[in-house]
Order: sequence, then C-alpha cells, then structure tokens
Amino acid sequence: MIEAGDEGKSAVKASAGGGIGHRARLRQRLADGGPDALLDHELIEYLLALAIPRRDTKPLAKCLIGQFGTIGGVLTADWDALRAVDGLGETSIAALKTVQAAALRLLKEEATRGPVLASWQALLDYLRADMAHLTVERVRVLHLNARNMLIRDEHMGDGSIDQAAIYTREVIKQAMQLGSASLILVHNHPSGSPQPSKQDIAVTRQIIEAARPLGISVHDHIIIGADGHSSMRAMALI
Repeated sequence: MIEAGDEGKSAVKASAGGGIGHRARLRQRLADGGPDALLDHELIEYLLALAIPRRDTKPLAKCLIGQFGTIGGVLTADWDALRAVDGLGETSIAALKTVQAAALRLLKEEATRGPVLASWQALLDYLRADMAHLTVERVRVLHLNARNMLIRDEHMGDGSIDQAAIYTREVIKQAMQLGSASLILVHNHPSGSPQPSKQDIAVTRQIIEAARPLGISVHDHIIIGADGHSSMRAMALI
C-alpha cells in the first residue's frame, strides 16, 4: 500500500512545463468560472494534485470516476474502498474525505437552520449527498421539537448490503429521552432503487402506532437510493 510519504516518491512526476502549466490552467478556470468550470474528473484531479504535488493525477482521477461511477461516488466511498485503489495513500484519501465532510456540513446547515419541514428540498439534498452512494443500508431518525427544529440526527445503525434493522422500541425510547415531538425516519437502499419494501412499510406503521399514544408523530419515512428518493407520506403509504 502506498503511504502518504510514498505517494510523491513512487508517482510519475509531472514535467515542469506540462504538469505545472496544466494545473495552473485548471486553477485559473476554477477562479474565473466557479464550480461549474471544471469537469468532475478535473475537480478530483486538481484536488489530488494538492495532496500529491509531484504526480500527474489525471489518470488516477479518471480511474476513480470510472470505478465509483460519479464524483459523488468517489467522495462518499468508504476509507477502505479508497485504500484499495492503486495509487491512493492516506494523504490523498484524507483530502477526498475532507471535501466530503465540508460539503455535508454545508448541506446540513442549509437544511436545519430553520424548521426542517420548511426546508424539505434542502433536507433531501443533504440526505442524498450523505446516503445515496453507501454500499450498506443505514438507518437514521431525525428528532424534531414542537417547532419542527432538529433536535438530533440519530444514526441507528448499519446493516448488510440489503438490510438494516430498525427497532421500534429503540426509536421510541430515544424519542422519549429527547422529548421529541415528531420524527422523520430515513434509510437508504444500496441497490439504487428507493422504492419501499413491504418490510419498510410494516416497520414504519409499527413505529407510528407505538408513537401515537405518546403524542409523537411521524412526519415521513424517506428512502434514499442512487436513483432518487421516495417519501412514504407522498406515496400515501402512511
């Protein structure tokens, strides 16, 4: 495995006239044109160039896009999956994950700065950025107060490639401890399809029935997939 200090040593050095000039042109395009000025692989290429300054990072960037499908797939790939890519060391992986963390914080801030229900599209953008490309199912519960402000974004656990357990008792227990007035359930489908399964619907209805006597409402159950998202409320399933 190529470690941080070895990335530059083992890398193919960019020529002084070619590599440096190319990066300068990328930088200028970004400065002049903003986020849309560079293609996806060029954004990854320039980011990696900051972490591996003596290497031509274009082939590696194209390799990453090819392997993980999209720039979102690259940034959300887990550390071990990135570590398995020939040419990536700890420093370059950290650079990719730092960009992911910054993007998610920006999206979460936009989605939760006011009542969550009033920023629904911003919430969906945040959840899709965080969960659409995960390779295992992840369950989370958004706990809201009486003004629909986010109290806690609770990660309930991860499952296998196609199943994650969500326990009604644990959801209700946490809601009572936090004093939640309402909940939004969220999980992802690694298959890509956001369509709810019969089990998804059954579990959601169990949680609704358990929460109702306590005065806790369930606004929705959102399912995230690479192909989009679904809302059980919008589908009239709850």
